[in-house]
Amino acid sequence: MRIRTLVYYFREAFLSIFRNSWLSLAAVGTVTISLLILGCSLLLVVNTDRLADQLESSLEISVFLKDGLKQEEIRELNEKIRFLPGVVQVQFISREEALEEMRRSFGPRKEILDGLEEDNPLPDTFRIKTRRADQVVEVAEKVASMDGVEDVRYGQGVVERLVVVTQWVRVAGIGAMILVGAAAVFLISTTIRLSVFARRREIGIMKYLGATNWFVRFPFLIEGMVLGLLGSLLAAVLVYTGYLSLVEHLARAMPFIPLVSDGQVLFSLLAGLVGLGLFIGALGSTISIHRFLNV
Repeated sequence: MRIRTLVYYFREAFLSIFRNSWLSLAAVGTVTISLLILGCSLLLVVNTDRLADQLESSLEISVFLKDGLKQEEIRELNEKIRFLPGVVQVQFISREEALEEMRRSFGPRKEILDGLEEDNPLPDTFRIKTRRADQVVEVAEKVASMDGVEDVRYGQGVVERLVVVTQWVRVAGIGAMILVGAAAVFLISTTIRLSVFARRREIGIMKYLGATNWFVRFPFLIEGMVLGLLGSLLAAVLVYTGYLSLVEHLARAMPFIPLVSDGQVLFSLLAGLVGLGLFIGALGSTISIHRFLNV
């Protein structure tokens, strides 16, 4: 592509933007608002995923063993559990270790447990962690049917609800992204459509003189990409500054909430927003030209 032609494309694109300044401003504002909502939705989904991952990683199955099991039987049971699908960690806690843990958890009131060493009521226990939260129930049911197991506990009811909630949050985040992106594409395509309509005679003359389809289309494509880029850059700046301020305030008020503050994650998300703005602008232009420009 020659430099003169490229200069013509950009000149026509920016002339069209300034010629339809109010529409262009409305398109940029809509893209900004749309991607601002989208960016906030993405950050909400990312932080919810982080919280869900932490909750899922803390989920464990407690397996209480029957009294009187021999060491060989405990080792065999350990091997059976370890090779179950989805199991990533199996930890054996003897009754003596369980009593010591309980003593530490009581802190200054640990004297309450004095005298239990000789008649320890706690059972030997396995603590099991799975790769995913949705594997907890299946693994617990299989372990409960094994010989030597007295009882299995994993937070029945809570785990199932946690899996359902995290799935719905992910689905809602994807749905929000699709709706907001579609709204931005519609507005940019409307802006480009009006620009095409205003220049319909000029375009007809260009076609009559032998201009190719791409020669006519390219300025409108650049126009849509510029509008999408401006809107996405503004949205990225607002999302970044607003989120950092939120993280700073929540870190002081509620430090136990694990908000995402990794610079690489935030940069990837903001770069994705800018790239999405370019894509939305190009898509809006393509749809408008394809439907309303007969070249």
